[in-house]
Amino acid sequence: MDRRKFMTAMAAAGGAVKGAPKLAADGGNPVRATPLRARHWGPLFYDEKERAQLTEVLDMGLPFRWYGPPDAKQAPMKVATFEKEFAERMQTRFALAVTSGTAALMCAVNAIGIGPGDEVIMPAWTWHSTCTAVIMAGGLPVFAEIDESFNLDPADFERKITPQTRLVMAVHLQGVPAEMDPILEIARKHKIKVLEDCAQTVGGSYKGKPLGSLGDIGIYSHQVNKTISSGEGGSVVTNDPVLFERACRFHDSGSMRPLHQDRIGQASVEPFAGVNFRMNEFTGGVMLAQIRKLDQVIKSSRAHTERIYAGIRDLPGIKFRKRPDPAGETGDSVYLEFDSKERRERFLEAMKAENVPGRPPGGSVILPIQSYVEKKVTAQKDWPTWTVGRGKTIKYGAGSCPRTIDILNRFGGVSVDPKFTKRDDEDVIAAIRKVYPAVMGAAS
Repeated sequence: MDRRKFMTAMAAAGGAVKGAPKLAADGGNPVRATPLRARHWGPLFYDEKERAQLTEVLDMGLPFRWYGPPDAKQAPMKVATFEKEFAERMQTRFALAVTSGTAALMCAVNAIGIGPGDEVIMPAWTWHSTCTAVIMAGGLPVFAEIDESFNLDPADFERKITPQTRLVMAVHLQGVPAEMDPILEIARKHKIKVLEDCAQTVGGSYKGKPLGSLGDIGIYSHQVNKTISSGEGGSVVTNDPVLFERACRFHDSGSMRPLHQDRIGQASVEPFAGVNFRMNEFTGGVMLAQIRKLDQVIKSSRAHTERIYAGIRDLPGIKFRKRPDPAGETGDSVYLEFDSKERRERFLEAMKAENVPGRPPGGSVILPIQSYVEKKVTAQKDWPTWTVGRGKTIKYGAGSCPRTIDILNRFGGVSVDPKFTKRDDEDVIAAIRKVYPAVMGAAS
């Protein structure tokens, strides 16, 4: 909406521009006396449940999930119980607990069997680990544009497919699910595996199905700024017993422990070289307490987010982040679209002055412009990622993702805390209603 149309609409809505309260950035009174702050979610819900889990492991002296001293009592099985309950919550046959979201990605990529010459399509905007997992397997990262949901654009995903494409990573970013129906349809048509990266959207869903359960394999992070947290940790889920066995073997030095073997029935994968990404019982205990609170956390955060959306939806010309399935969001944040980076920056500066700080899209990086990606640098100069096949000629940099850069430059919003009060929500609404019209009505 151009300025003239915006001013006309605001006048029709009751003259919200003329006579509006003076912005704090211009010397007016701020909406709040002190800055509002959205905190890390998981630790907000720590209580005696986590303490009891940790104390039990400590008292038994059995922090390793598989065994203890010969005369030790039976292990507390915290990690095993967490795996069982996590699989049930995500509606998958199998779940594997590991040491981090990055470890989960590496387990999933190696479970699928990605290696030199294999191409993996992922959004240009996501966290380093998504790309690193592919590089460490020797595969080639291929970046597709995002759309206004901040997630993988299905149309650009299809444009990037080549005969060497073996996997697509559907990354659900900042609490909003990716548009899974077209992604799955395209992947199945081209016989490409689908990995769902749910690190930033643990507990979200798409059309009623938990995120992570729709593709071939899914991963989650339990790092400190995720939905539920043990400080660090991760999980892998799948319905495929072979993928589960390969993930188990990769995460545990190539071995298949009896507990995991019992879950699949008969082992079918020959042992291979693996790593050590085993979760310990202290972490498992915290995650066991946290998974039992997941629905409570999501219910609370969604309620705050929807209240904010409802409170600002009537602002003339307002445009929100694309929402493929609002009911499936985790309620991470509320983002508004602007016509330029300059106007977005004015909005964020004015919001900060109102003591309701905003932010650009966050928690990820634009991968094609990271120096190690653009310059194709790995720990070993002869690593196969960029020395075999198309890896030798593929070009990265800003020119490979102009739409992604443009979208991220034009959105700004407010992060949500599941323990916000009703007054906090009202302050967010009041600040946006005060700042947005003023910024949109200002000359460019």
